Amino acid sequence: MPADNPVIVIGAGVSGLAAARECLKRGQEVIVLEARDRVGGRTFTQQGDQYGYVDIGGAYVGATQNYLLRTLQELNLADKLYRIYVENDFVFLSNGKRYLFPAEDFPHFWNPFAEMDVNNLFRTMDDMGKEIPSEDPWNAPHAEEWDKMTFKEFIDQTCWTKAAREFAEFFVQINVTSEAYESSLLWFLWYVKQCGGVKRIVSVKGGGQEMKMKGGMQQLSEKMSKSLEDRVRLGHPVTSVEQTGEGVVVRCVNGESFHGSHVILAMAPPMQMKIHFSPSLGALRNQLNQRMPMGSVWKLQVYYKTPFWRDMGYSGSVLTTPSEEYSPVTYTVDDTKPDGKYPSIIGFMPGDRARKLLALTPQQRCDMLKETYNRAFKTTKANDVVHYIEHNWMEEEYTGGCYTCMMPPGLLTTFRDTLRKPVGRVHFAGTETAWEWSGYLNGAIMAGERAAKEILHNLGRIDKATRDAPEPENHLIPIEDFSNTFYETYLPSVPAFLKIAGVATVAGAMLYVHTRESGPCIFLNLLRFGKFGQ
Repeated sequence: MPADNPVIVIGAGVSGLAAARECLKRGQEVIVLEARDRVGGRTFTQQGDQYGYVDIGGAYVGATQNYLLRTLQELNLADKLYRIYVENDFVFLSNGKRYLFPAEDFPHFWNPFAEMDVNNLFRTMDDMGKEIPSEDPWNAPHAEEWDKMTFKEFIDQTCWTKAAREFAEFFVQINVTSEAYESSLLWFLWYVKQCGGVKRIVSVKGGGQEMKMKGGMQQLSEKMSKSLEDRVRLGHPVTSVEQTGEGVVVRCVNGESFHGSHVILAMAPPMQMKIHFSPSLGALRNQLNQRMPMGSVWKLQVYYKTPFWRDMGYSGSVLTTPSEEYSPVTYTVDDTKPDGKYPSIIGFMPGDRARKLLALTPQQRCDMLKETYNRAFKTTKANDVVHYIEHNWMEEEYTGGCYTCMMPPGLLTTFRDTLRKPVGRVHFAGTETAWEWSGYLNGAIMAGERAAKEILHNLGRIDKATRDAPEPENHLIPIEDFSNTFYETYLPSVPAFLKIAGVATVAGAMLYVHTRESGPCIFLNLLRFGKFGQ
């Protein structure tokens, strides 16, 4: 088949559209087939009189997300970005206690053991991440060892206090919408590392959640689609992909078929199992697709007449750990429009909570939110909801969950580069295949352009240097320095402190802690289990 036959992209999410734009930019014709009746994939902006617009899918933009920032500039969307409101204090609810901390800081604990333990946990994660190559994490020196462990096992081995264990579980839930017992330690360490480390991935200011777009993030996909003109076909679920000696034949549910030179699958691995491939994609690819489940998450959003939390000195951000069972959400953010209209708090309900609360009614989930916000802000004003929206990404037929796929123990070191290795004329995109901000919009664009360049190089349209050229650093959003402070660098871990302090000092400290808190005696826990329970 001649090289000027189109590349066929399956999926009109951000990754598929980025792939198609890269092909067209290099003079290669392209067709994009999308199962839904809209573009955007995991980005989705709804419109309504009660809220104007709301992003119920991917929405956030942050520093160092170079592919996304450049694309926004190309599409003249950069001037629509605005910063998330993070003035005043965050609220952290954990194990029946309530902590306040500044927006630019991690939670701190009056209990010195908890403080040392949380600091050591995240310092250790960043240190371990330094030895993991972003592009091929399976080649890390300790890859085999770490990939056989769950992140939960790492938490149990590393953390001495309940506070640290709970905060570690919160950290997993909010970042990858899965639980610590589900994910590979190697994968989660890699995921955090390729987003810039612990602080950058979780922070608002300077981090991955710093900015949103006026009018909603689906504008990104809509503008990308518009630049492709009539090459995007909506309502075209693909049923089969056949590779021939000369090219590919792609068939859709409606009976239409398309002939092309190559195919780009711009969708998460589990969704690829909806398609019949001839010949088969092979044993490893078939097995891989079965082993990468989508994350579990809802977005829950309540609207009020006024942003009462701001008047009370709060940012609207609430963090809750698994012990706070009355709370449906792990993390919330002020989602009031930049002009002050439609005061709102958006909450993320990930992991086990997303699955366990399925049986409740929308009103029951809304009532749980009210209770959470009343406790967090010490008020009853959270009861005065004027509108409520929720969206369950797990029930989306062509998504199956969000934000991204998770990787269980053993996957990375067993399947290695299978995730993005082409199979004949079939190439793979989707944010899961990226190694810079994978799981985010930036990763989706990177993956789409990478897959397109693989094909363009095969077709002789670009040289190897162009195919492999890194994305230049973009300073549209200033890059914050997230280096550890002197305190964070040298604060000892709990075991190190025990060695330094000596038995007598430690015994006194444990007695002091026990008199301040109810619950199990720490001294007995230390003797019985070798670790603090609280």
